Amino acid sequence: MPDQPPQIIVVEDDPDIRVMVLALLKAQGWTCRGAGDAEELGDALLEGMPQAVVLDLNLPGEDGLSIARRLAALRSPPAILMLTARSEDIDRIIGLEIGADDYLGKPFNPRELVARIRALLRRMTRAASEEAGEVLTCAGFTIDEGARRVTGTGGEEIALSGAEFALLAQLARARGRILSRNYLLDAIHGREAAPFDRAIDVLVSRLRKKIDRPGQESLIEGVRNAGYVLREPKE
Repeated sequence: MPDQPPQIIVVEDDPDIRVMVLALLKAQGWTCRGAGDAEELGDALLEGMPQAVVLDLNLPGEDGLSIARRLAALRSPPAILMLTARSEDIDRIIGLEIGADDYLGKPFNPRELVARIRALLRRMTRAASEEAGEVLTCAGFTIDEGARRVTGTGGEEIALSGAEFALLAQLARARGRILSRNYLLDAIHGREAAPFDRAIDVLVSRLRKKIDRPGQESLIEGVRNAGYVLREPKE
């Protein structure tokens, strides 16, 4: 039986942009639904959870940042690609901090939009197809790639978004080696860094908040002009 095409919801209040994006994504063979605001998104989610959500930040009523926070808190969240105006740098950073996986500024190149979504879907598909992935132990954590589960030293489960899990797994596999920002961006998001791109720095900040112990040095060390490395906790 052939695989079902990925499900994508496009949340955009501008009908012209929404229709254009839906047509573009449907041309890739993906199954797409549109929504103009949070209420319409809620109706669309009743039909099934998508693999990805393309989410505009400037929505009427509940804004995109609030919606992204709710989606990222789900047990199995979809990948979230934010669409933002180029002047909204602070909103991009906040969006990444609360759980969005990637962002794209408006106006955007249609081919880049497709490439970004394809990279997110590839990561989601790879995660879903791992039936018996490697189990990593590093820095006091057990990282079960097959089950997409992280547990601490006391056996407590640590809830991570898809991008946070991918980052922790990459750092754990490196076994103490420094990984550059460009390497991590390509491995996690499937793209090269743009000038002043802070996506990895924001993702590291999010992950630190979930795995670091209060009053102790961060387990993820930033190495100037080099990248990041996962260290064993100090006794």
